[in-house]
Amino acid sequence: MYGPNSQMRPDSKQEARAETTRWTLYPPPNRSSAGASIDLVRLLRIAVVLAALAVPAAGSARAGPAPRLADPHPCPELSGFTCSTLAVPLDHTGHRQGSLRLQVAAADKTAAPRGVLLVITGGPGQPGVPFPARIAQATAGALSDYRLVMYDQRGTGAGALDCPALQEIMGSSDLYPPPAAAVRMCARTIGSTRSFYGTDDVVADMELLRQALGAAKWTLDGISYGTFVGERYAIAHPKRVNRLVLDSVVPHNAGFELLPMQLRAVGRVLRLGCGAGCVSDLAAVVRKRHNGPRLLDALALMSIVDPTFHSPRDLADALRRARRGDLADLNDLLQTVRRWDATPAEELSQGLHASALCADWRFPWGGSHSPVSGRNAALARAAARLRPRDVAPFDRATATGNGIEQQCLPWSPTAPTPTAAHRLPRVPTLLLNGDRDLSTPLEWAQREAAVAPAGRLVVVHGAGHSVQRRAASDAGRRAVVDFLTR
Repeated sequence: MYGPNSQMRPDSKQEARAETTRWTLYPPPNRSSAGASIDLVRLLRIAVVLAALAVPAAGSARAGPAPRLADPHPCPELSGFTCSTLAVPLDHTGHRQGSLRLQVAAADKTAAPRGVLLVITGGPGQPGVPFPARIAQATAGALSDYRLVMYDQRGTGAGALDCPALQEIMGSSDLYPPPAAAVRMCARTIGSTRSFYGTDDVVADMELLRQALGAAKWTLDGISYGTFVGERYAIAHPKRVNRLVLDSVVPHNAGFELLPMQLRAVGRVLRLGCGAGCVSDLAAVVRKRHNGPRLLDALALMSIVDPTFHSPRDLADALRRARRGDLADLNDLLQTVRRWDATPAEELSQGLHASALCADWRFPWGGSHSPVSGRNAALARAAARLRPRDVAPFDRATATGNGIEQQCLPWSPTAPTPTAAHRLPRVPTLLLNGDRDLSTPLEWAQREAAVAPAGRLVVVHGAGHSVQRRAASDAGRRAVVDFLTR
């Protein structure tokens, strides 16, 4: 196992990822000429392995038996759906033995005229099999033409990666800052297999699922982190995608630069929801109380549950009182949000969340393969470059002390998910975002729309996160139905 300050290189699959992935916004640490020579030898060796993997065995398009859905049976309490299991390799490169069994729920309508609609859930860490009934209700106007399919991504649901201490602290949150000890314990608990839970592994699983369903092409509908998965799948397999729906968008090349965007979005959203005075009060409370990460976590969850920011308490009133020194209402609000966050691993696995997020994102220290010992200094240098207006109404400490940074800062070295092409393929794409979403803010969707050559962004005013399921307005759902049936 990798210790918290280990500088060991990752294993064979990890080597391939680490040596073929580079992050350009932050310069890599200086390397000696000897280190560069070792890297060159390793890179050449990996290139030979990858070239060999790219050549199929004679007379066969793929190694091993064709993927199939095993043990089909009626889904419990879900009429019209068949549940089954898809076996996938733990390591899609074949270097490490083992397999995973993913749960799949598929509508019985196998001859749907427009084929399969795969809905991809978020997190990372959320299962899919519990949700077809809710999704069917949200997309009812389009489902007569489609066969709805949902599945549990690796490391979720019944197969959730369970890290009890980290789960208890973070629950369903992306942004609540965990203690480093709980993060390190989680990495030790999962062990070296944590390198097989990045989004590239999820994309490879999806391709096996498509084959098992017998679909030449399919339509993807990703929600939150599911948008990241859908984008990455479309980049890897553009000819297999008919249409792509991205609801509450995470850009497909995600990194530290998204966090200042998220902090600035809070000012825009609160001006819409509770006025300029609310934003001023928030900034004053952060300056005095130094509690930006906790407030950011609470505001993001409030934007999901109640984007008017009146529940669980009136936000404007709580911030106004806190600025004057009366913290009772604000503390009550923060405690209520913490109770809302409480979630077991089978509903949203923080072990999977850390394994995927820390591999997928790029940080000031580089990728997840970077030695732990240099990460704090790199993060501090990046924070020093941030101007007050870059993070307002928060502060630099919020940009570095939030749950995303603090979950990945002590995460043991692990192979990073390879970076992807700069632009999405020319696949018809609908991007959908609420203008009050603080979990995946509108600014993120605008960034992704700029690199989607066949994309159209629909902004749903007054809506928060997960437009198809949660928005009070039907505007987003109508846009999805129109897009899927045109």
